[in-house]
Amino acid sequence: MTGTPARAAPSAGARARWRRGGTPSLPPLPPLLRLLIGTQLAFNIGFFAVLPFLAEHLGTAVGMAGWLVGLVLGLRTFSQQGLFVVGGALADRYGVRPVVLAGCALRIAGFAWLGWAESTWAVIGAVLLIGFAAALFSPAVESEVARQAVCWEEGGGGPRTRVLALFTVAGQAGAFVGPLLGALLLAVDFRTVCLAGAAVFVLVLAGHLRLLPQHIPGRAAAPAPGGARALLRDRRFLALCLAYGVYLLAYNQLYLALPLEVERAAGSQAPLAWLFALSSALVVTAQLPVTRWATARLDLRRSMAAGLLLISAGFAAVAATRPAAWTGGAALLPSAGLVVLLTLGQMLLAPAARAWVPDLAGEGRLGLYTGALSSVSGLVVLAGSALTGSLLEAGLPAAVPWLVLTALPAAAVALLPRHGPVRP
Repeated sequence: MTGTPARAAPSAGARARWRRGGTPSLPPLPPLLRLLIGTQLAFNIGFFAVLPFLAEHLGTAVGMAGWLVGLVLGLRTFSQQGLFVVGGALADRYGVRPVVLAGCALRIAGFAWLGWAESTWAVIGAVLLIGFAAALFSPAVESEVARQAVCWEEGGGGPRTRVLALFTVAGQAGAFVGPLLGALLLAVDFRTVCLAGAAVFVLVLAGHLRLLPQHIPGRAAAPAPGGARALLRDRRFLALCLAYGVYLLAYNQLYLALPLEVERAAGSQAPLAWLFALSSALVVTAQLPVTRWATARLDLRRSMAAGLLLISAGFAAVAATRPAAWTGGAALLPSAGLVVLLTLGQMLLAPAARAWVPDLAGEGRLGLYTGALSSVSGLVVLAGSALTGSLLEAGLPAAVPWLVLTALPAAAVALLPRHGPVRP
């Protein structure tokens, strides 16, 4: 595990408790973990208060053409996801605190700039700043959560996947609350929404200035340069990235293939809001029980494999019914099945993938590897989304695109490293 001199084996009693699925009263999380998990909640509240309303604002208030709106949104994604590896490497080199604080400051400036931006170049500059801010603080926070989760596990507190599942729940709760806050403030204007998002990050910045340690005990400094070359030669890690990228590509179909299917079945995309709410509710209510079940029965590789197979089954449900071309309320059942199975697959897969990274990262390289997991898998999504979009528009038989989407997660099981760590 990166950042600790040696691994302390969990006690036999702790191993037995985890295999039984845990105890009603696990030890409380240490203050640093509570701070970082709360950070994820606040990050997503501030971010999702603004993001869902950005495209409409750019198209109506700013008057951008549709292609330009798409370009701006794509640039934001690239400046964030594509540069995670940079933020992770900086966290390894300079520590978590300065990188998180810098990211918060840039996000505040970006949201404030976006609120007043009226020209195309001003909007592009603001969204690039907003994206790069996340590329700084997100991998720093995620890598430290993973490191602290391993320390908590090694101290007998409980499986690391429980901590990472709680981190996921906090993020999903923020993604649920943020749009509600933004919708309320949009009654004033979009500038107010942006200022509210900036205000959230002002609070986060102030909290971290006070509470985030300057030097986190046990965190190793990055070794000499060369980590990127070692990462690119690490076949096990790259295989994990590719498998995780296929999962993200499948998840991206909630925004690409699913809306098309919902509009075909229902005549509009109005039911999408309910399907997204269903996904959020599942994560918030079921993530921790699902993780507890998986921890007691599956190692990390099997948990990821089971998640991929559930996602594949979700696409298969749509593929099986698509040739019948049903319409109406009942025709939405396959789409609902896809959302449920994809979300359950996510709950098994995402915590396991992030729990695996500390075992693959070299000493002092956890930030780099955490960022690379997002950046490499983001490239998979970028390439795969273009191909998926082409399939959906190619005029093929109705079931063909969905069969391809069914096959991809199932095939990705073979990409998972064969000799991953086994849960103790």
